[in-house]
Amino acid sequence: MTDATTGRKGWADAVKPYVQPAPLASFFLGVSSGAPFAMIAATLTTRLAQDGIDKKAVTTFTLAFLVYNLKWLWAWMVDGVRLPVLGRLGQRVSWLLVAGVFVMGAIAWLALVDPKASLVQTAYAAVLVGVAGATFDIVIDAYRIELLKPEQLGVGSGMSQYGWRIGSVAAGSLALVLAARIGWHGAYLACALFALPAMLTGLIMGEPERHRDPVARRGIGEVAQSIAGPLVEFFKRRGAVLVLLFILLHKIGDTLANLTFRLLFDDLGFSNDEIAIYDVGMGFWAYLLGIFIGGILYARMGLKRSVLLSLILMCVSNFSFAALAALGKSNWGMAGAIGFENIASGIGGVTVVAYFSALCDLRFTAAQYALISAAASIVGRFLTGTTAGALIERFGYVQFYLLTTALAVPGILLFWLMMRAGLIDASVGTAATEDTQKAAEIAP
Repeated sequence: MTDATTGRKGWADAVKPYVQPAPLASFFLGVSSGAPFAMIAATLTTRLAQDGIDKKAVTTFTLAFLVYNLKWLWAWMVDGVRLPVLGRLGQRVSWLLVAGVFVMGAIAWLALVDPKASLVQTAYAAVLVGVAGATFDIVIDAYRIELLKPEQLGVGSGMSQYGWRIGSVAAGSLALVLAARIGWHGAYLACALFALPAMLTGLIMGEPERHRDPVARRGIGEVAQSIAGPLVEFFKRRGAVLVLLFILLHKIGDTLANLTFRLLFDDLGFSNDEIAIYDVGMGFWAYLLGIFIGGILYARMGLKRSVLLSLILMCVSNFSFAALAALGKSNWGMAGAIGFENIASGIGGVTVVAYFSALCDLRFTAAQYALISAAASIVGRFLTGTTAGALIERFGYVQFYLLTTALAVPGILLFWLMMRAGLIDASVGTAATEDTQKAAEIAP
C-alpha cells in the first residue's frame, strides 16, 4: 500500500480521494479554523483603520497572532486531559465541542468592544479570540491528522486548506458586508457561528480510529510525560534541529508580507469594494486554484520536489507586491499580485502542510503539530507586530516587500540542503505510515 510520502499517482487517482469521507471532513474542519483567524486578521485591521487608529497601533495588533505561536504550551492538555461528561464522546470530539464554544464566546466579546472607546479592551478581546482560535486549531489539526489515512495526508491537507480559505474569506466578507449595514458589533456576532461546522463534523464522524492516548494519566509523572514526551520524541530524530530551523525560517517573508497587504491597499487608495473584489473575491478563487494545483503537484512530483517548488513560488509572490507598490494604484496590477500570491500560497498550503502533518507521531499529534505550526510563523508575526509599521514608514512599501522577498531565500536553501542530506526522509513520524514504523523513503 502506498503511504503518504511514497509513490506517484495518475491524474485520475489524484482527484478521486477528494470525495472520500475523511478529506471531506477535513474541509469542514478547515472552515471553522479559518474564521477566528479572519476576525483578528484583515477584518480587524480594516475595522481599526476605518476607525482612524494610528498605523503603528494597527500593526501592533498583529501581536495577537503570537498567541497562535504559543499554543504548544497548552497543546499537551488536548492530548492528555480527559474532559468530564463530554469525554464519553471521545478525547478529540469532546475537546472539539468545548473549544468551539470557547471560540464563539471570544468572538462575541470582540463584537461588543469599541476600539475608539478603548484600545486596551479591544486588545484583550483580540488576544482572547487568538487563544480560543489557537485552542480550536490544536484540536482540529490533531483530529484531521488522525482521521486521515497516510495516503490521504496530501489531499486531506488540500481539503483543509480549501475549508480554511473559504471559512476565512466567508467570515471576512460577511463581516465587511454586515458592518456596512448593521455595524461591526452585529457583524462579529454573526461570524461567531462559523465555529459550528467543525463541531458538527466531530459529532457526525466520531472519534478517529488512529487516535492513540500517549500515556495513562494517573499522577505527576504521567503529566510530565505528556508535556515532555512530544518534544523528546521529536528531537530524538536525525536532523531534528535543522528541521526545526527550517520550520522557523521558511515563512518569515511570507508572513511579514501578508499581514501588511491591507495597509498597502489602503494607502494606495483602493476602496472597500475594490478590496472585496480583488483581495477577497479574486484572491479567494486564485487560492482555491492553487490548492488544486498543489494537490496535483504533490501527487505527481512527490513531497520533496513539490515543497521546494512551492517555497520558490511563495518567495517570488512577495516580489509582485513590491512591483504593485512601485506601480501605484492599478486594478490590473492588484489583480496580478493578488492572483499570483494566492496561487502560490494555495500550492504551499497543500505541500508544506502535508509535510508538517507527516512529521507527527500519532501518540502526540496535538502537541507536536501545535509546536510545528506555531514555530512556522512566530518569527514573521513577531517582526510584523514590532517593526513592520516602522519599516514601512521609514523605507516605503517597495523596499519593504523587497526585504520580505529576500527573507524567504534562506528557507529555500535550507530545505534544498536537507533534501541533499536525506533529512526529509528521516524526519517523518508515524502519521505518515500505516504502522508505527517511519517511512523508509520519500518520492524524489
